[in-house]
Amino acid sequence: MPTRRSRRRLIAAAVAASACVAFAAGWSVIGSASAGTLSGTLYRDPDSQVARWVNANQNDSRMPVIRDKIASQSQARWMANFNISTIQSEVSSIVGAANAVNQVPVLTSYAIPNRDCGGASAGGAPDLNQYQQWISGYARGLGNRTVIVIMETDALALQTCLSSSEVQQRAQAISTAVQTLKSANPNAKVYLDGGHSAWNSASEQGSRLVAAGVQYADGFFTNVSNFQPTGNEANYGRSIISYLQSRGINGKHQIIDTSRNGGAAGDWCADDNTDRRLGNYPTLNTGDANIDGYLWIKDPGEADGCNFAAGSFQPSLAYSLASSAPYPPAGSPTPTSASPSPSRTSSSPSASSSPSASTSPSRTGGGGGGACSAVYQTTSAWQGGFQGNVTVTAGASAISNWTVTWTLAGGQSITQLWNGTLTTSGSAVTVRNVSYNGSLNAGGSTQFGFTGSGNASTPTLTCTTS
Repeated sequence: MPTRRSRRRLIAAAVAASACVAFAAGWSVIGSASAGTLSGTLYRDPDSQVARWVNANQNDSRMPVIRDKIASQSQARWMANFNISTIQSEVSSIVGAANAVNQVPVLTSYAIPNRDCGGASAGGAPDLNQYQQWISGYARGLGNRTVIVIMETDALALQTCLSSSEVQQRAQAISTAVQTLKSANPNAKVYLDGGHSAWNSASEQGSRLVAAGVQYADGFFTNVSNFQPTGNEANYGRSIISYLQSRGINGKHQIIDTSRNGGAAGDWCADDNTDRRLGNYPTLNTGDANIDGYLWIKDPGEADGCNFAAGSFQPSLAYSLASSAPYPPAGSPTPTSASPSPSRTSSSPSASSSPSASTSPSRTGGGGGGACSAVYQTTSAWQGGFQGNVTVTAGASAISNWTVTWTLAGGQSITQLWNGTLTTSGSAVTVRNVSYNGSLNAGGSTQFGFTGSGNASTPTLTCTTS
């Protein structure tokens, strides 16, 4: 049987904007350049649950990690409150805030009748006629600029509670809803439910997408309801795209939710698991022509409904996801108040977190004011690129700085690097510590990571200090 789908979150009621003034004033918004069909800077909602928690818990020992690794990032705003009279203003509020700063908001629509098949996130519109009224109000709030709409998570992948006629009615309702949104704002980018790679087959999910009007949409999203590795999802997405092309539907793209897929896959419920980790930081720069974005659609730290109420923010879950994850690359927000966030180098998040067979680490020592060693490991690889991680460890004496050098293999180049300062000259690579990770006690260690183009290989590293 396929891995069970996850729940969906329920949106907490909005709070007054003044509740987040202190937090919002302390952060800028993450940006990204386009490598697919989408471009622009992703908008970070200052009124998210995690932002409010950070603002209210400045003395919590977990706060700096949750702030720097989760609250700093763009996440989806879930539109899950079925209220025909307020949905237009709810949508226009977040869209207007993003437009005011020239950025791209990510919204969900999550009000299909019989939502979550009556599971932890049950609810939605009482019937399809009222659902279309809600969608019409939603559409009127979209404005006329780029906005990403993630439409009805689980609505196509999870249909076990529906009769055959109800399946057809739901598909038609979603098709109509897509056309309503696109008619109201042709610049809206709308994506339909693609499930995930450990659920329905690509052909089955593809057929459901066709029935639901994917030809009118911009593509489909996957992995909101699970933790499958990015590489698995990308392969799955390519299979769905091939299926759609075989049906004469071309030009469709995938969005992958990477908010919780940096650790083990395992069972579906994050409430019951501690082996999850943040995946790729949100970006529209995927390096893959089929993938429009790696986004955080399921907001990290919000429960699935197993041990906590679905959609409630739980700092213990957030900290578990973030504590062992790398810091965001440069270009992510940095605070101007509260605990300082370290400066970083790079221009965009990692291109993939899909696991691959890791190459054997390379370990070499260095001399100078105190010995150090450097260990390399390929953490993921994909066609034409790879991601690597380097652990720098002080020897018998404390050190105050370190430098790691190596020579790139033929055809390789470094595309981005975080937690270090990169210099390249031809094939020669030099990475020096940044201000916050140069001083190591005896036996202490730190890490930096990078993505590269070309084929993965194990370099011979040299670590020196001065």
